Amino acid sequence: MAVALPLVITMGDPAGIGPETIAKAFRDCPADLMGCVVVGDVASLRRAAALVGAGPVAVLDAVADWQSVPPHCLPVLQKCELPALVPYGQISALAGRAAAECIVWAAQAALRGEVAALVTAPIHKEALAAAGGAWSFYPGHTELLQAQAAAFVGKALSALPVRMMLANDELKTVLVSIHLSLRDAIEAVTLERVLQTLRITHQSVRSASGGPPRIAVAGLNPHAGEGGLFGREEQDVIAPAIAQARQEGMDVSGPFAPDTVFMRARAKAGQPGEFDVVVAMYHDQGLIPVKYLGVEQGVNVTLGLPMVRTSPDHGTAFDIAGTGRADAASLIAAIRMARQLVASRFKAKQGLGLIGTGAESY
Repeated sequence: MAVALPLVITMGDPAGIGPETIAKAFRDCPADLMGCVVVGDVASLRRAAALVGAGPVAVLDAVADWQSVPPHCLPVLQKCELPALVPYGQISALAGRAAAECIVWAAQAALRGEVAALVTAPIHKEALAAAGGAWSFYPGHTELLQAQAAAFVGKALSALPVRMMLANDELKTVLVSIHLSLRDAIEAVTLERVLQTLRITHQSVRSASGGPPRIAVAGLNPHAGEGGLFGREEQDVIAPAIAQARQEGMDVSGPFAPDTVFMRARAKAGQPGEFDVVVAMYHDQGLIPVKYLGVEQGVNVTLGLPMVRTSPDHGTAFDIAGTGRADAASLIAAIRMARQLVASRFKAKQGLGLIGTGAESY
């Protein structure tokens, strides 16, 4: 008999739109939110539910209590210290610390196998830094989750590399570097790091047919360096990494001009793109094309973790927090993506004979 596990949603920064989008998701898409538990501050979630006219908050004593939650309720597990409601739209060390505490608890629960997957509402990086202590060392979710996973499996951070993928129905991009200044991101384009990104992408992303993905690699420089006229990173670093990846059996092409490769990979009108995923050299190069196609459908996926983690592709939106105007579409897309990834991992383990048909699922 299968043991159902809940999917956990962290509230994000309580001064932002995270709680509001969560409440809207429960209000508007109860079928998608069935089996989901929110980890956060009960008072902040009650405020959000009242703001958008969602159902009542059901306070859980343990994550396992999710199955007894009445219909049309928003199940919340209090796992952070927040002595009072924080004002909407303001950077707050208290909010940053509360958001981080929820992430850590949820990540550890996922690593222990107590929950099926982790969906994270947006945090504010300045608030996280303002929280001080250990939190100030992490630029964002990805790095914090990497540290939790590395500690859990007893590895150094360098031994558990992770990458950020942003995806929607039309385009997927994976980043060589994440939250670095542009100057530092250029320095991060090394043969080892590009090859590592290709390996993680190959292992984590499946093509539409279920096989190895067709990976395109964007160049760093205009026109992919134009044969060395605009920079030699393509010749000296990126092309050798691609050659090594091909030797290892990966379907990798490039480096391609960054201003056209994303169009080639884009799926349109039911027709697949030329590639399944594009590896981009730095944050904005890879994220702008996906976000331009529609923030409301974009999903952030962390590749390389021993757990499933997704998130919406927008931030805390302090400018509209508390107004009731936030769109929950990207959060709902992240929840759907998390379920798909859990199901995919389940099938892969079954195929390897690691689990039976009665194993845990979401």
